[in-house]
Amino acid sequence: MKKSVLRRSWNRVLASLARSAPGGATLRPFLHRLRGVQITGRVFIGEDVYIENEYPECIEIHQGAQINVRSILLAHTRGEGRIVIGKNAFLGANCVITTTPGRTITIGEGAVITASTVITSSVPPQTLIASEKPKPRAIVTVPFTRETPYRDFLAGLRPYKPK
Repeated sequence: MKKSVLRRSWNRVLASLARSAPGGATLRPFLHRLRGVQITGRVFIGEDVYIENEYPECIEIHQGAQINVRSILLAHTRGEGRIVIGKNAFLGANCVITTTPGRTITIGEGAVITASTVITSSVPPQTLIASEKPKPRAIVTVPFTRETPYRDFLAGLRPYKPK
């Protein structure tokens, strides 16, 4: 859908306001509705949540959903996709939900996504999704400072062998 420059700019102004405005269950959802995000019922949108700037109409958030601080809902990558957050779904802090053109990702009703989890495919209802526990991947022999060329840093990595 082609939008005027004025409408696209206005959507970004509203999105910026919504990211820092008070009222996670009142003002923020209201501002996102003005942008075109489809919100049904009462939802909670945490502070600094990024909800699709280019195609806000491709985001659907249902009654009772909670989207916590600094999460990102991105419904486009060189074309629009769709994201549906189901009724009473919970997205923890720093979650990333992203889709590609022509695809719909649905976070099922009552699903719980733990903090810092990246979602690129649909999540069934009443399902807990958690990121894998971080684990060592390599031994760093060349510190990654501002002066270190990335190639040197990579060349300095050694296989990690658990003790």
